Amino acid sequence: MANLADLIEAFIKECFEQIPGEILEIQRNEMANQFRCAPSQINYVLTTRFTIDKGYFVESRRGGGGYIRIKKLKIKKDDFLRHIINHMDDSISSSQAEMLIKRVWENGIITDREYDILNAAINPYNFCFSAQERDRVRAKLLKSMFTAIMDHNARKRGD
Repeated sequence: MANLADLIEAFIKECFEQIPGEILEIQRNEMANQFRCAPSQINYVLTTRFTIDKGYFVESRRGGGGYIRIKKLKIKKDDFLRHIINHMDDSISSSQAEMLIKRVWENGIITDREYDILNAAINPYNFCFSAQERDRVRAKLLKSMFTAIMDHNARKRGD
């Protein structure tokens, strides 16, 4: 069963799918009433799951007419992948890699098929060496696969 933070996050993401633009405006207290939780729980979800590095910008105004405005940032696919490749350590854990792949997929940078292939490739059961070596190999694989995706995109565009 999903926890409350997961439910709130899913609700907000679903709201984005139902609006035509890239900006969602919500009322913290109304949402807290809807989920029967404290407004601080809404704040927790916004500050941990709707961050700039996850592709969102959150702006809020307190008071009677207050609001929370969440803007979904437009991400250029190759720039995002290049940033990941350049900032990825030489070692990455399985859970970190899974979260990274999920974020790339959620931002529409990779297809469902690529998502499945990347996750299969980094599966810890595919590696039969020490945990430290697995993490290094996983990082090299991810960098190589993200580079291949960028190369494919460039060929598609005719670069």
